[in-house]
Amino acid sequence: MTSLVTGATGFVGSAVVRALLDAGEVPRVLVRAASDRRNLEGLGVDLAEGDLRDPGSLARACRGCQALFHVAADYRLWVPRPEEIYAANVDGTRALMAAAGAAGVARIVYTSSVATLGLNPDRSPADEATPASLADMIGHYKRSKFLAEDVVRRMVREAGLPAVIVNPSMPLGPRDIKPTPTGRLIVEAARGRIPAFVDTGLNVVHVADVAAGHLLAFERGELGERYILGGENLALAEILGTIARLRGRPPPRLRLPHGLVLPVAYAAEAWARLTRGAEPFLTVDGLRMSRKWMFYSSAKAEPELGYKARPAEAALADAVAWFREAGYLG
Repeated sequence: MTSLVTGATGFVGSAVVRALLDAGEVPRVLVRAASDRRNLEGLGVDLAEGDLRDPGSLARACRGCQALFHVAADYRLWVPRPEEIYAANVDGTRALMAAAGAAGVARIVYTSSVATLGLNPDRSPADEATPASLADMIGHYKRSKFLAEDVVRRMVREAGLPAVIVNPSMPLGPRDIKPTPTGRLIVEAARGRIPAFVDTGLNVVHVADVAAGHLLAFERGELGERYILGGENLALAEILGTIARLRGRPPPRLRLPHGLVLPVAYAAEAWARLTRGAEPFLTVDGLRMSRKWMFYSSAKAEPELGYKARPAEAALADAVAWFREAGYLG
């Protein structure tokens, strides 16, 4: 079977590639001409150069494939040109699904995000049926993923697209080379540069478990259904405390109200715009998201797919160890 993987140079995508290789597959991977290919070094995969914004390259990449894992996404919580996120996440997904349909790809796994799901005010874990609307989405990243997932679900209903949807939570672990916004949280905490925290909660999962969940969704998922690929629900204070312990440091004790941190986030974004710098660590949308406890349940994926996740501490330990070995911690 020939499988095409998008986003294979990235964090989750490269983990999916490795899971396919472990299963005896040699996947084809869609890579941009200028992409950082360190995560693919030595893997012997079939490279197909292309771009989600180039429909012709997508048609060529899909040709002869029986499976598609669409993992690629523009994951930024702040961007000076929001149209870039929508072009990649929404328009790119639409173009790729159309190319896969035209090429006769038999089965597709689309990587969405728990960002598209609703949240429960009482902090109980949300699931795939927790209602949400576009108006609930905070920031361009969440809006783009909500719209992209809607594109896939509509194509399943209206065009018979053979797609299953997975919604990973907060993956952590090796090879987050960019790093992602969640990876930056681990790096800054491991370097002892987060002396305080806001009151929020997150669902932590090992990236290898997310990758295994992709293959399970391909094998066992019901077309048109979505499955949360999550792990353990933890308060941010618990996450930071675990990282501090792994690094032999005392945990941060100072809890700050969101309103006190918000002006700092606005200032960080203003400076990034003024200097045309990289995405700031503290963003307004990220802080607005943190007002809610982002707890989720994988209770649907566990019996229906056979999905399992290891303890969150294992994901945190592997992430810290990889960042240390790769030189991110100084």
